[in-house]
Parts: sequence; C-alpha cells; structure tokens
Amino acid sequence: MTGPGAPRRLLLLGGGGGLVGRAILREFSADWQIRSLHRHRVEGEAAAGVEWVPADLGGAVDWARQLRGVDLVLNVAWHRYGSARRFRALADGLGRALRAGEQVPRLRWVHISVPPAPASLEQGLPYLTYKREVDRALAASALDYSIVRPSMLFGSGDRLLTVMLRLMRRYGRFPLFGSGEYHVSPLAADDLAAILRREAALPGSRSLVFGGPRRWRYLDLLDRMFAALGQPPRYVRLSPGMSVAVARLIQDLGSTLIYAYEVEWLLSDRLGPPPYVGLDRPLQSVEPFLDREARRLRGSTA
Repeated sequence: MTGPGAPRRLLLLGGGGGLVGRAILREFSADWQIRSLHRHRVEGEAAAGVEWVPADLGGAVDWARQLRGVDLVLNVAWHRYGSARRFRALADGLGRALRAGEQVPRLRWVHISVPPAPASLEQGLPYLTYKREVDRALAASALDYSIVRPSMLFGSGDRLLTVMLRLMRRYGRFPLFGSGEYHVSPLAADDLAAILRREAALPGSRSLVFGGPRRWRYLDLLDRMFAALGQPPRYVRLSPGMSVAVARLIQDLGSTLIYAYEVEWLLSDRLGPPPYVGLDRPLQSVEPFLDREARRLRGSTA
C-alpha cells in the first residue's frame, strides 16, 4: 500500500549523528518513520519526528526490541579512530544486531563500509580489521543486504574539504603529500543518501565500491580549491614517508585533524573509484560546493 494514507515504513538508523546521518534524515524523513540509535541528541531530529534512542551500539542494546517492526536498517556507525578495544566493542554490538535482525521477517540491511585499503592497513589497523569483520558477518548472514563502500564524502559542515579550504584560506599554503598524482572521487553526502534509498529498494544482496562523478588527480583538486578561494596554489611538499610521520605526530598530540592511516590510504591511490550508476539524476559535481564554501569563507554573499 502506498500513497498519502499508507502507513510509513520504519527505518532503524544506527549511528546517524554526523554528515551522512544528516543527509539520511533529509532524504528519508518525509516518507519513513525513523528510529535513530546514537549517544547524543542531533539537531533537527526532533523537528523531523525522529524517535531518538540514546544508545551506545557497542553496549547493552536490546536489539530484539529496537528491531521490532523495522523494515530497513541503515548502519552508519563506526569510529574514525580509537583503540582495538573500542572497535572490538562496536563490532561485537553490530554482530549482535545482525543476529537479531535475522529473526525479523523481510528486513533489509544497508551497511556503509569503506573502499579497499593497502594490505598493511587491512591487516594491521583496528579501524579496518574490525570493519571487515562486520562486513563479512553481514555477507554471511541470512539477511538481504547492500554493503556500500563510498569514497571521499563532501557536504555542508564536513570534516574534510571544508576544513581543507579553511586551512588554505588561513595560511595561504597547504601540505602536499608525496607527488599528488594519486586520485580521489568526491561524492556528495546527499547523493550517498539517495543511493542508500535506491539500494534499500533493490532485491537480493550486493557489495559496491563507488565514488562521485569525476575521478580527480589529487593535485588538480587542490589547485581547484585554491582557485575557488581566489588564491594562487602554494604547497609545502612532503615526501610520502614524511607525510605519514607528520600525520602520526599530529594524531599523537591529540588532534583529530588527520590520522596517519588516512594519509597512507590517500597515497595508495585507492580512493578514486568509478561513479555510482543507477540514480535517476546526475551525481553532484564538487566544484559548486567548493565555490559556495569558498564564498562563505571569504565573507561574500555573491
């Protein structure tokens, strides 16, 4: 049954407090009932009628109760950095959720993962080893699923391109890791949310790696960011080894600006996958976003 009088389907959103969670809220709240599990209140959820359940997904969640009546699970939950113990707890919690989900009739599970990384990271980094454990558990389950592995994401308030623009604007220079000849495929967070909606409606199970509409050489993207700011590109050039060492020093000092594994991943040239195919509209290019953010940073309303 569809139409204005139809009961809304129930979406359980795991870890929806960040950039992707906000995009999912915009994409799904008009025609889905949303139950959102995360630790802290998120601006906009109450106004959108979201049922917020304060929960640590790695803790003692009553998954049978939270999954009751659910039609779709969208899992965004993961940590950007932390100890093996922290990732182990979250992986175990998601494993319990998967086992409970297998008891829910006709439940579909859409899980956000990450693209392939160098073997040294896949095998030695808790962020990835436990992430892959969850990926494998979902693939081995009785659930219908999509595992989506998007590349670099951008959107209002992101922690990547927006931060990079701010640093370029403030200092007039930017670190260049290695040669800059590796690639990235920026994808709009709003496009990812639309992709999640499409994947939620597809039958069967599949795993996908994708990016945005254009595969950029990293140095070209940085040049375009400087151009958006109206500044000449100036770089502090670092060798690959020095790039990782500097990032490790920054993380060891307690900063969340960048982590060593992120630099290694970038240098490996694995973050420029082809675009997602299947939406009923074109994917958004990154250039208009860069221009809008640059105008905002310059204090212009033009």
